[in-house]
Amino acid sequence: MVASHHDLDLSVLERLSADTHAVGREIVTASDSIAGAVVLATCNRFELYLDVADAADADAARAAVAGTVAARSGYPRQRVADALVPATGPRVVEHLFAVASGLESMVVGEREIAGQVRRALTAARRDGTTTSDLEGLFQAASRTSRAVEGRTGLGAAGRSVVGVALDLVEDGLPAWEDVRCLLIGTGSYAGASLAALKARGCEDVLVYSASGRAGQFAAQRGVTAATDDLAASLAGVDLVVACSGAAGAVLDVDALIRARSAEAAVGARPLAVLDLALQHDVDPAVGELPGVRLVSLTTVAEHAPDGHSATVAEARAVVTEKAATFERDLRTRQWNPPVVAERRRVLEELAAAADGLDERAARALRRTVRAALHEPTVRAREAASAGDAAAYAAALADLAAVEVPRADLTPAAARG
Repeated sequence: MVASHHDLDLSVLERLSADTHAVGREIVTASDSIAGAVVLATCNRFELYLDVADAADADAARAAVAGTVAARSGYPRQRVADALVPATGPRVVEHLFAVASGLESMVVGEREIAGQVRRALTAARRDGTTTSDLEGLFQAASRTSRAVEGRTGLGAAGRSVVGVALDLVEDGLPAWEDVRCLLIGTGSYAGASLAALKARGCEDVLVYSASGRAGQFAAQRGVTAATDDLAASLAGVDLVVACSGAAGAVLDVDALIRARSAEAAVGARPLAVLDLALQHDVDPAVGELPGVRLVSLTTVAEHAPDGHSATVAEARAVVTEKAATFERDLRTRQWNPPVVAERRRVLEELAAAADGLDERAARALRRTVRAALHEPTVRAREAASAGDAAAYAAALADLAAVEVPRADLTPAAARG
């Protein structure tokens, strides 16, 4: 079930993504029809991948999801149901492969999404909500992401949300080596943001964390931890990059006014503020202060580069190819047990029939029976790979008709 920036305002996605960490567990616990769930929530999407064993339970599963997300987000159940677009079967596979490859991102070709997909699966493992089918799907999505980058180079250019945001404010900043930046947040996206800043030559970075993790984060990355006083940490800063994902604004108008008032005597410098958190780290009113330019995810979406290049088209072709291969392999595995069962039946009969025969007669019997098994087995597996149910049923019927010959093959008869 998918909600993304393609169809919804980011403010709606923000509400839907409330308490993401708890949603998967609650859905699996509350619904007998849902065996497993992986929740993928990023700055521009909220998606739930469910393992529902029986297609007849799909409506019940969707209702359970709508109820759980509605309770967490505060939206009416029907609004949640309308926002989350359902998909099943091959559509799910191709969609996730495209997402993991950066083809459905706000900034097409972004690299961060591959890691977010891996972490979504890790979180589901931790919460006990993954299943073997979901494991296989998400691991294949990660392999597809690597194949897309390897074959097309998409992602090698380092496209990212933070990259576009930095491009938008670059003209108003000093040279990057002279920029003083306050980074708010210590999560994985803060790490990606810091890497993007360093790649441009910005080394003077203070890290602020309301949760007290700034010291460890900064020490591991060679930057400086800010004090617990956010207003004081803003002094002399040219750029703020906020990506903590905390519930509620971390940087509000009052803190910024206090910081800039302290600089008023010497003239407060222009300030660029990037709010890259889905659940707004920065009070939107900050953008109304004199000398402050606020760039949000909405601004990034409006200025994201075009996603219709030849490289993107080639990447989509790779995704389609990998999704088709995954579906073929999945069908082959799912349709194989009846084939295996029929072969086991025949081979057990063969073992019993060959018992007591001399070696020559036993070899002849095995050769005859295995030849009879081979052709319908191959047809059944080819039909499974192609999704041809009629051809599969016919091949399985032919397998079921294979019988071990009961001719008189005693040692005396065999000697003739």
